[in-house]
Amino acid sequence: MLDAQFWPFLIAITLLSMSPGVDTLLVIRNTARGGVRDGVLTSLAICCGLFVHATISALGISLILLQSAWAFSALKLAGAAYLIWLGINGLVAARRGGALPLQAMQRERQPVPAWKPLREGLLSNVLNPKTVVFYMAFLPQFIAPADPALLKSLWLAGVHFVIANLWQIAIVLMVGSAGRWLASQLFARALNGVTGAVLILFGVRLALERQPA
Repeated sequence: MLDAQFWPFLIAITLLSMSPGVDTLLVIRNTARGGVRDGVLTSLAICCGLFVHATISALGISLILLQSAWAFSALKLAGAAYLIWLGINGLVAARRGGALPLQAMQRERQPVPAWKPLREGLLSNVLNPKTVVFYMAFLPQFIAPADPALLKSLWLAGVHFVIANLWQIAIVLMVGSAGRWLASQLFARALNGVTGAVLILFGVRLALERQPA
C-alpha cells in the first residue's frame, strides 16, 4: 500500500484535513457544549463516516448518485436539512443564553449523553454529498488499475481517518483548555450564535448548489 502514489496522497489529505469547514465547526461547537470527551467522540464519528464514503466510491454507487438527479438531490437535501437543524439548535441555545456544559459540570448537572455527539458527527459526514463527490473524484487518482479498489480505498480512508482525527483532536484540546472563556455566559451565547448561523449558511448553500455535470 505504501507505493509511490501514497506520499502525494498523504500531503494532499493532510492539507485538506486542516482546511476549516463543517466538520471543524461541529467539533468546536460540541467541545464547547460537552467538553473534551464530546469533542473527541464527534471527531471519531465524523471520521468513521469516511469509510462509508470510501466503500461507496469503490463500489461505484457514487457514480449512480452523480448520474441520477433524483438520488443526488435527495442526499443533498437530507444533508442540508441536517446542517440547518444543527444551526437552528445553536441559535436557540444562543437566544436562551444557557450555560455551556463546562459550566454545567461545575453546577453538577448531567453531562451530554455519549450517543449525541456520536450521532451528530456521523450523520454530519455521511449525509454530506460533497464528501461522496470528493472521494469519487479524489481517491481514484491514487489507485492503480491493478490495485484491489475496495481494499485500497479503505486503506486510504484509514489514513485520512488518522490524519483528520489528529488535527481535530488537537482543536478539541485547544478549545477544551479555554475553560475560563467557555465559563463565560456571554462567550457561550456568542459561540452558539456564530456556529449556528454558519451551519445554517452551509446548509442553505448546499441545498442551493447545482448537481455536478
